[in-house]
Amino acid sequence: MSSDKAARRKPILARNEEVLGVLKQAWPIRWVMMRTSHPGNVGSAARALKTMGFHELHLVNPVYQHMAKKAEAISLSSGAFDVLEGSQNHESLIHAVGDSQLVFGLTTRDREFGPPAIPLSQAIQMAANAAIKQTSVSFVFGTERTGLDNEDLKHCTHRVWIDANPDYPSLNLAQAMMIVTYSMRQGLMDALSIKSENLMSATSDLADQMAISAMLEHWQQGLEAIGYLDPANPKKLMPRLQALFARSGLHKEEIDLLRGIAKQMLLHGKIK
Repeated sequence: MSSDKAARRKPILARNEEVLGVLKQAWPIRWVMMRTSHPGNVGSAARALKTMGFHELHLVNPVYQHMAKKAEAISLSSGAFDVLEGSQNHESLIHAVGDSQLVFGLTTRDREFGPPAIPLSQAIQMAANAAIKQTSVSFVFGTERTGLDNEDLKHCTHRVWIDANPDYPSLNLAQAMMIVTYSMRQGLMDALSIKSENLMSATSDLADQMAISAMLEHWQQGLEAIGYLDPANPKKLMPRLQALFARSGLHKEEIDLLRGIAKQMLLHGKIK
């Protein structure tokens, strides 16, 4: 390599090294696997996470409670045993996502109800914006056989699809996680390099999913109290409200407002 070419490459390599160094930090991104049945997929997921610089693997009701000890999981983690061993088990999705303000549920199936559907590219940009501001984000992956169900999507802020061959959009669970983790790394690199104000949109005020879930329960009680919701025949009122609130991107102060309304409904209905 000529001295001129080496001189031109030096600042580029320095910039890339700076960005890659920043990427080594612990990003507030959770990778959630629902009711996983194959240990090999968990091991492969751990490998994908570590390869792309992530580590927070969360398992919701896996078939085996000690996935990290399964031979197939250890074998397919291929050196990412620290991520595998550090995975956390949860009894519900709401606990797995914790304080995440953005929860992206990966699914190719269209749904009548549920959160708004967006492409992976849009989800990555939103997640990168949030993660750079240290706002917690979760990506949720369904089971090997059936994917995410409607109950899972109730706790997601967005449905996300991966663009694939429409005649054969099927992806193995571990393959899907590899695509998303790679895309997330690229998204973070782009955001860190560009440092665009557009990429720094405000997300820190968004309500987390635990707060939204508690507010919806409060509303259900209030609606029953005033006679608007018949618990014996609820129809699809609550799923419609869930979808409405998911589209709106509720902020913390709006949750307080909505819970105040629910409180008044309970008072009006004389239920304490």
